[in-house]
Amino acid sequence: MNELLQYDGSFNGFLTAVFDVYAHKLKNPIIQKTSLAQDQLFGEMQTIITDQDKADRVFKKLKKLCGSNDFNQFYRAFLSEISGIENTLLDYCRITFKNGTSPSGDYGNITVLKMSQAAKMVGREKHRMEAFIRFHLIEEDVYYANCEPDFNVLPLISKHFKNRYADQKWIIYDLNRDYGISYDLEKVDEVTIQFNDPRAQRGIMNTGVVEESRFRESENNYRDLWNQYFKSTNIESRKNMKLHLQHVPKRYWKYLSEKVA
Repeated sequence: MNELLQYDGSFNGFLTAVFDVYAHKLKNPIIQKTSLAQDQLFGEMQTIITDQDKADRVFKKLKKLCGSNDFNQFYRAFLSEISGIENTLLDYCRITFKNGTSPSGDYGNITVLKMSQAAKMVGREKHRMEAFIRFHLIEEDVYYANCEPDFNVLPLISKHFKNRYADQKWIIYDLNRDYGISYDLEKVDEVTIQFNDPRAQRGIMNTGVVEESRFRESENNYRDLWNQYFKSTNIESRKNMKLHLQHVPKRYWKYLSEKVA
């Protein structure tokens, strides 16, 4: 009989579920996000309440046995949100805990292979977001950018943008997952924006409503300068659209200032 464990979708929630699998000696667990979990015809359902202490215990043990590199791959695979990835990672935990070391590089093991493939896809999307995100200056001297990444990469790109734009306040918002990261010149926090909130006039930091009419004139000038630079460096005779699409897929064009007509 399967035991369905529903968790809140957070990494700590997942680690709590792993802890409970061992604590309750569950033989056939299936871990799923609450938002995606489906009723099992034959099985029991349990809701996992995220417990920081339980999550920390699994985190510390797993990182000690895996090392930083393998643990980072583990975390990136989790952020892929691929269907069933939680159970792949649970299998990875079992192998690691049983052997006292991670099965690093054992690509003949389907669990290791799946985790590695997921982590690589997330890594590629991380680099794309770092390259393609474009900010727009809005009220209160805050720079704002929308994005719709294929995977949940905001936790991975925050360090890059904090270092690169350390002297600016900014928000990067994931429209697919309805949350963002905000930098206030000191630290990065997670934020949620209520786009339809009537209190929009109170500003981005309160409600996050962004309208084209609220962009500053300096931002429009910045766009013009950027477009002029892009056109001046573009050599028409060397244009290779096939290669261009490989490096800059069309789904990212709507966020690029140089693609704005």
